[in-house]
Amino acid sequence: MITSDDLYKVMCAMAPLYFAMLVAYASVKWWKIFTPAQCSGINRFVAVFAVPVLSFHFISQNNPYEMDTRFIAADTLSKVLVLASLSAWTAFFSGSLEWLITLFSVATLPNTLVMGIPLLKAMYGDFTQSLMVQVVVLQCIIWYTLLLFLFEYRAATQLIRSQFPGPTAASIAKIELDGDVISLDGRDPICTESEVDNNGRIRVRIRRSTSSAPDSALSSTVGITPRASNLSNVEIFSINTPGPLHEYHHSGADISFGIGDLAFGYRSTSPRLSGYASSDAYSLQPTPRASNFNELDTISVTTSTTPVWVKSPISGKVFNKPASPVLSGITEKEISFRECAVTSGAEPPDKKQEATGATPQEMPNALVMMKLILTVVGRKLCRNPNTYSSILGLLWSLISFKWNVGMPSLVKYSIKIISDAGLGMAMFSLGLFMALQPRIIACGTKMATISMAIRFVSGPLVMSAASLAVRLRGARLHAAIVQAALPQGIVPFVFAREYGVHPDILSTGVIFGMLVSLPVTLLYYILLGL
Repeated sequence: MITSDDLYKVMCAMAPLYFAMLVAYASVKWWKIFTPAQCSGINRFVAVFAVPVLSFHFISQNNPYEMDTRFIAADTLSKVLVLASLSAWTAFFSGSLEWLITLFSVATLPNTLVMGIPLLKAMYGDFTQSLMVQVVVLQCIIWYTLLLFLFEYRAATQLIRSQFPGPTAASIAKIELDGDVISLDGRDPICTESEVDNNGRIRVRIRRSTSSAPDSALSSTVGITPRASNLSNVEIFSINTPGPLHEYHHSGADISFGIGDLAFGYRSTSPRLSGYASSDAYSLQPTPRASNFNELDTISVTTSTTPVWVKSPISGKVFNKPASPVLSGITEKEISFRECAVTSGAEPPDKKQEATGATPQEMPNALVMMKLILTVVGRKLCRNPNTYSSILGLLWSLISFKWNVGMPSLVKYSIKIISDAGLGMAMFSLGLFMALQPRIIACGTKMATISMAIRFVSGPLVMSAASLAVRLRGARLHAAIVQAALPQGIVPFVFAREYGVHPDILSTGVIFGMLVSLPVTLLYYILLGL
């Protein structure tokens, strides 16, 4: 039976976290203490130092030789069940990969590190900290990597469809990536070049469009350059700077054509390495950067009648290209992530082809696609501080608990001084994020209700079934259910925003989920204690 003292103990653990979030929110929304640029600096510190060090601190103190196999099995089984169900829906009931990714993120990836450890520790005791750390390790090493793989697979298929439509893609035998291509997410403009051998096999090279492309000042279509804005936390874009053409060379003929990124549902920023990559796990306000283009490299697009001058790579002649209909009537419009993301009404390319009777889209060999996706996933993980903190923490715990080796005091207290601020700074960062949003519910009331039901009802129900299937009982069963009812994790939102896949839904899950999670988790705590 849950007593008033138990509830007070839980509130004592959670109130400081929400206090930090409230102070950050008031500092921006009401007191105007921080500007968006200053918020960006705070969030960069949280992303690069505070959260990775906090992860290392918890993981290095957890004994990996005493892992709770049933708890881990229950957590893994719940995620596998959700993923299998969504995969079957996608394969047999005309579901889309975008919704598979979004629903999987909402249902199975909570904010375990920041919210789970203090909450579960207050509810069920110190032993739950070890359980939550084990979940965090699996999330960082397995589930976030799988999520990144799915995002990159989607981006790769979109690239193939745009550059090699129809059956052409089936002839691709090799895809090479230049060293400066970090991702296929569309944030950095990329080009493809292809060569055909005597056997009709195509060899493709993917490179950044400004790395070696000549005549970049004229061979361009509409691109988008980020600039600082006081409107919201996300990068605000002004449609005033052109991006390079997507181009490829096929069968001895040079062919150049533009791909409108807005029509694709994701946007292409100025040609630079992403300032808001997956390493920014809590960096919810990207650092404003000036465009890498100078004034001579830009062609302003203001109305549907504005001419765009394009230089042909074949003849070298310059000709007038009509303005893109996608941008008709747009003049210096502020675009948030909601306008450049995949929407629920978007029709998948395969369905459009079936409706019009066009040639079905084919894809390269599975091994070719697998190598491409693993390459870009590996490159992104190598730039993620949380990857290193998780792996180093796990390695140190294996050594420490195997041979009873203690961490040197000099290193221990250096890490502790930053990790002690990690939880508070992470919640402070969330408060800044909430204050910089134009709306708390960005995806609409109906979609927010559905996502909250999935997060706080379906997730715990699936976890309950998986826990009972592996015979998890007692306080560990209760901890597993409450853990599944935690608010939406930050990293899935970062990926969704970066790849333009329903970021409004994930944003609502982060913001609104933080507000309703405390009463919801307390309700689960009381019901499970009856």
